[in-house]
Amino acid sequence: MQSLQEHLQFLRQLSLSLRMDLLTMLYRAQSGHMGGSLSSIDILSVLYFGQLHSGPLMNYDARKPGWEGQDYFILSKAHAAPAWYTVLAEAGFFPKEELHHLRQLNSLLQPYPLRKIPGVPAGASTPGQGLSTAVGLALALKMDKQPNRVFTLIGDGELQEGTVWEAALMASHNRLDNLVVFVDWNDLQNDGTVRGVVGVEPLADKFQSFGFKTIPVRDGHDTEELLFAVERAFETQRRPSVIVARTVKGKGVAFAENKAFYHSEVLSQQEMAEAIPMLEREMKSLLANI
Repeated sequence: MQSLQEHLQFLRQLSLSLRMDLLTMLYRAQSGHMGGSLSSIDILSVLYFGQLHSGPLMNYDARKPGWEGQDYFILSKAHAAPAWYTVLAEAGFFPKEELHHLRQLNSLLQPYPLRKIPGVPAGASTPGQGLSTAVGLALALKMDKQPNRVFTLIGDGELQEGTVWEAALMASHNRLDNLVVFVDWNDLQNDGTVRGVVGVEPLADKFQSFGFKTIPVRDGHDTEELLFAVERAFETQRRPSVIVARTVKGKGVAFAENKAFYHSEVLSQQEMAEAIPMLEREMKSLLANI
């Protein structure tokens, strides 16, 4: 059995590897949302590959998508689908070769998640709808007295949508302690800063006022902090939990970090020649410290 430090090392290496897969996939496609995918990839890797003392953080079986004992993940910030695709491929839901065909006609992986993709329980495209889907699913599981959990990832820009808060009210009213919400709080959207378009802060206070157990994460790229945040969420009873994770748009590509320009921009050949070696050096440094 891995020690905590060995497990954290594994998760950090995995996140770097997934970032390289992501950049390569988007470059091949010459299309896709890079910034928000890079900001959320650590959350997704912890969710799918993280281990707690009690076992896997999320229950799933890539050989049996739709298994009745699975936990569910709903991607609300659907433009970050490329990050989810790399994680699903790594988990074995479909061959990694599918990443080479992102956004191609008739390919499995389209701009936004579709239910035909193994491991995708519900499609998504319109901002602000994913939490409603997750709440409905969590409520149905509660009514059927099933132990499955539901996780969802929403972007901070999505919190400008009224449907998010309607869903939050329903989650709290029904005491959905089987629901864990992640907020990817990178403070950037397509048109600039979130606070400059329509401010949504203070996030933690807002969710708390709606009846959620609010768990702040100072560094949404720190795998240890994310693991402990989920553990706290699992201990919460009779109310839903929200993990508000402070992240960096474009994380891992230094020249693209915290720049709204890279929200949906694909790296040029010259930028790829800088970005991939940058991640490779970070991986080498990480391995050297084992």
